Amino acid sequence: MTEPAVEPTSDRVLTVPNIISVVRLLCVTLFLYLLFGLENRAAAGVLLAVLGATDWVDGYIARHWNQVSELGKILDPTADRMMLIVAIVAMVIDGSLPVIVAVLGLGRELLVAGGSVSLAALGARRIDVTWYGKAGTFGLMLALPLFLIGNDSAVSWSGAAEVLAWVFVIPGLALGLYSLVLYVPLAIEALREGRAARTGAS
Repeated sequence: MTEPAVEPTSDRVLTVPNIISVVRLLCVTLFLYLLFGLENRAAAGVLLAVLGATDWVDGYIARHWNQVSELGKILDPTADRMMLIVAIVAMVIDGSLPVIVAVLGLGRELLVAGGSVSLAALGARRIDVTWYGKAGTFGLMLALPLFLIGNDSAVSWSGAAEVLAWVFVIPGLALGLYSLVLYVPLAIEALREGRAARTGAS
């Protein structure tokens, strides 16, 4: 049986995917301005959709142009998580996101973030994002803009947008919560390997 290919990584900082991730983080402020400053839910939704799409773009560039970096493996999911948390909280305040969606989505993100910090403090090796986690995040990033547009009375297709939001958010939340279950054995293994590496180094 052949071993699975290991994705090469580098210590580079200034790469196109990393720049895209930083720009996505900076655009969170613009999103808040559109939503609360201009009170334009449709524009905020479009921006959020664009930011979600760039997550796929920077991943594609990293893989196909040999720009996968250790920083990018941390920066990309951090940008995803920051955008999701800020968007969810802002949309609950705005009243455009159902509370049940906010509780499940935010709860999952906080558990993953807290678990990552705790594992790092305990000396575990870093865990790469799973496909299920990525797919769950993608589903939420599709649904959130649609909830915003669905709650904008100035948009003619707002009703259809809200229906589509539920179509994406249900599997998105399901995949995201399932990824939590998968992270448990991965976390145990990462902790074991991290401690073994420290013992070997000493």
